[in-house]
Amino acid sequence: MKVNWTIKDVVDNQLCTGCGLCVSESDSISCMKWNEDGFLVPDIINTIRDDSIKVCPFNPSPDEEVRDEDRLSELFLLDSNNKDFKIGSYIETYVGFSKKHRISSSSGGMATYIFEQLLKNNYVQYLFIVKEVNGTYEYQLFSDFSQINEISKTRYIPVTLEKLFEIIDRLNGKVGISGVACFIKAIRLKQHYHPELKEKIAFLVGIICGGLKSRLYTDFLAQSAGIEEGYRNQDYRIKDFNGTASGYGFGAYDRQGVFLSMKMSKVGDMWGTGLFKSNACDFCDDVTTELADISLGDAWINPYRKDGRGTSVIITRSLLADKLIKLGEKNGELDVKLISKEEVIKSQAASFRHRQQASKFRIDKNIRSERLVPYKRPRYFQSIPIEFKIVQKERMMLRALSIDLWKKAKNLQEFNQKLEIFKRRLKRKTLIYSRLQRIRRVLKMKTL
Repeated sequence: MKVNWTIKDVVDNQLCTGCGLCVSESDSISCMKWNEDGFLVPDIINTIRDDSIKVCPFNPSPDEEVRDEDRLSELFLLDSNNKDFKIGSYIETYVGFSKKHRISSSSGGMATYIFEQLLKNNYVQYLFIVKEVNGTYEYQLFSDFSQINEISKTRYIPVTLEKLFEIIDRLNGKVGISGVACFIKAIRLKQHYHPELKEKIAFLVGIICGGLKSRLYTDFLAQSAGIEEGYRNQDYRIKDFNGTASGYGFGAYDRQGVFLSMKMSKVGDMWGTGLFKSNACDFCDDVTTELADISLGDAWINPYRKDGRGTSVIITRSLLADKLIKLGEKNGELDVKLISKEEVIKSQAASFRHRQQASKFRIDKNIRSERLVPYKRPRYFQSIPIEFKIVQKERMMLRALSIDLWKKAKNLQEFNQKLEIFKRRLKRKTLIYSRLQRIRRVLKMKTL
């Protein structure tokens, strides 16, 4: 029997990533607000049941025709003539960069290039994208491609699409939107239930995401860079042009207007450990933003990972997206080449192992704890070896612990001291897992 879950159930079970689309669907949700863990969640003013959960990307009981990314891709990506078990429906896969935007962007500058082409060629008249607002970052309406470099950086801080549907009906023209996988899925759900938005929202740029970080993560980074309190205009991806792609830094302005920065190597692995990550991200199996017109991410493969200037992997899923890439290469604005889907998968290998191959383990663990789980694609469900289960348990524990400790710690030093023992424990168990995987490969046994 189908249970009438509500947005409150999603929020109470830490499955909300703050997309904000429920606000536009419900009279019982006034706006998005910050919770104590540093995430944006709906401000639920009463518990009246409504249909707002139908546009939630973590709906535990979605309608059959839109139950997962596979069904939604059949409705929206009609041009995609290729299908892959891991990356979804697509036309072509590329690697490369924008010659104009590469240096000023976080990766290869491809998102900025696509945004510019969409506006310049009048495919859309507006972009709804993340840009700087009063020293921090929010989704804003953007229509001037001459100022396109203002939006050319990745921001690891929660944002929300909450305001989009307050303004979209008043706009005379089409809109392009960028977002991570869960945001893109929410938009597709909105378009399905409101078909008039299929034409209005004309293009979606998907950003391949390693996990949404709490606002507390930025507080941690600012203090680690030497900013005691109060920061603004933070830059999360300061490139080292003479180093590797992963050798970037973080920096921000303090209250006196002094820019302080550090290398991210100072704080260690922020992604493999899951520190400050949203719990909901452990229940996302869409690694490559499968429902966007184009998906863009870092090329974490050789030789590109050795280039500190940044390089992008590119997955085109609509004819317009593929046209923009091919024209850009033809007219010399892009330096891109075709690569195999296997190379794209390799570039995000760790994310595929964590979010697809280990998804059943985390879902089963939630079910045993009688916690809510969103509907996920059974085709990814598989057994994983005991050593990987141990790593998964440690990551889940460390993710939650990092947020709790930061809220309780009196200072950065105390936080680091209390967390260090758990980070070392995860590192040891991950090393054991990696060694056992190598042994399995030598013995020609099944590996992840």
